[in-house]
Amino acid sequence: MTPPAVLLTGVGKRYDIVACFARLTRTVAVDPSPLAPAQYAAHVRAAVPRIEDPAYIPALERLCEQQRVGAVLPLTDLDIEKLAQARADERLPAFVPAPEIARATYDKYEAHLLLQRLGLPSPATVLADADLEALAYPVMVKPRRGSGARSIHLARDAGEARFFAGYVAEPVMIQRAMGGPELSIDCLGDLRGRCINAIPRTMIESRGGESIKGTVVADEELVQLGRRTMEALAVTGPATIQVFRDPEVGLAITDVNTRFGGAFPAPLYAAMPGRTYPELIVAMAAGEDVEPAVGEFRAGLTFTRYYWQLELDEQLSPTGRDIVLGGPPLPS
Repeated sequence: MTPPAVLLTGVGKRYDIVACFARLTRTVAVDPSPLAPAQYAAHVRAAVPRIEDPAYIPALERLCEQQRVGAVLPLTDLDIEKLAQARADERLPAFVPAPEIARATYDKYEAHLLLQRLGLPSPATVLADADLEALAYPVMVKPRRGSGARSIHLARDAGEARFFAGYVAEPVMIQRAMGGPELSIDCLGDLRGRCINAIPRTMIESRGGESIKGTVVADEELVQLGRRTMEALAVTGPATIQVFRDPEVGLAITDVNTRFGGAFPAPLYAAMPGRTYPELIVAMAAGEDVEPAVGEFRAGLTFTRYYWQLELDEQLSPTGRDIVLGGPPLPS
């Protein structure tokens, strides 16, 4: 049987993710920008209303019906809560968590409170109206609903924290500045909220919140933290959990993104044959019961990302021309 199609929203420049799904099944890409390069890796690209438009979800519903879509996945934070509500209302087959989890994890302060309630480690965090003189410094001043490492500032004392809290033009929170290495755990949950796998990686270098260099590591403590977090939140679909291993406080979660993270290689390169995250998602969309295999992956693999271009004609259609004949050359 032909597997159902997959619809990806907010595809942006995630050509790698769209291309992986397109090799497995019919793939539909939507993005508000006509210049989003990743849409050209899909079988179908569609223009839909902006996320805040009441017509957004109905437009996705029509696409799902027309294209026989079995899974809808967001590639940005912006519409996860809307997709979560549409899933709860049985309007879309969205691979996202429950609305209350989507809402809490998009607000970093609410995420901190949620993690605390669930007994999961999170750094000391307060709002800007707290007694800033009483805090242990340094701290990070972060937008509560920020993404892509936007408007994050290090404050070394209460005066700097007060300044940055007023400088950032949106609600902020103030969080202990964590020391030690920053790591990510790429996870996948099934339709019942079971963790299927958790693959940890280092973050050697990041730009704009996206990891561009990293190494997959065999770290049982990280694997089990990923599993505990996914199952405590009952996450369906992919999620990336960002943590620090601070020499004083140990592991603590600084962010939970209930979507594919900025780095995609671990769910592909490190996954065991036949169990890459896109393969498992397509299988679940087709109604298969995928058994968890938490901790089964290949460690020691390092990835490094690079950039390429796509030429479009006057009608914004690909010309087929490339800057190097035949496309990117194989590495040597």
